[in-house]
Amino acid sequence: MMMMVRKSKGLGERHQKILEFIEEYQRKFKHPPSIREIGEDCSISSTSVVNYYLDQLEKSGHIERDRKISRGVRLTAPSSLGDMFRVPVLGVIQAGEPIPVPSNADFGSFTAEDSVEIAMSLMPAKEKGKELFALQVQGESMIDAMVNDGDIVILKPTQDARNGDMVAVWLSDRNETTLKFFFKEKDKFRLQPANPTMKPIYIDKRESLEIKGKVVMVIRKVERYN
Repeated sequence: MMMMVRKSKGLGERHQKILEFIEEYQRKFKHPPSIREIGEDCSISSTSVVNYYLDQLEKSGHIERDRKISRGVRLTAPSSLGDMFRVPVLGVIQAGEPIPVPSNADFGSFTAEDSVEIAMSLMPAKEKGKELFALQVQGESMIDAMVNDGDIVILKPTQDARNGDMVAVWLSDRNETTLKFFFKEKDKFRLQPANPTMKPIYIDKRESLEIKGKVVMVIRKVERYN
């Protein structure tokens, strides 16, 4: 599952894919792609159709074109996001099954389909360079915290949490996982949802509770456009 953090509002899916390809190609090869290369990557067989999309992107101000030269396509706002890095998506955060988070993950073993690409400049400074993992959210218990069904949460592995931290928790005695705000109380733990229709979960301190990670970033689900 591959998602880009950068997303331009109001663009169709094909327009967005072309922009992302141009940006990635430019970053890799240090020059713009050709019309044919854009078509091949974006599964467009006709160069005239590629030109149609490029014309629309030019009119909307996303690119500039010089038709007198080959590879005359330029993003009008080159990415200010900086270097990108990949975070492995290790599973789904939901009740009923444990989170597959290895204690010493070999992040290099994951493929692009198992990862999400993030701009280094968007990460909190204290988290840069650290091992991170991602989980896809399933459910609506954290919607008031702007975490919706289908979103991706980026977490740093930790076994400790402070009151108010949003964490992924494994309740091994119940064989359940959940994403909640964490609070320590006198003789129990409180796992607080961010949804007024749902009640908090109270865990006796004698029960097994394992914190798997603390949320450091949320990536919104990519909306589809017709």
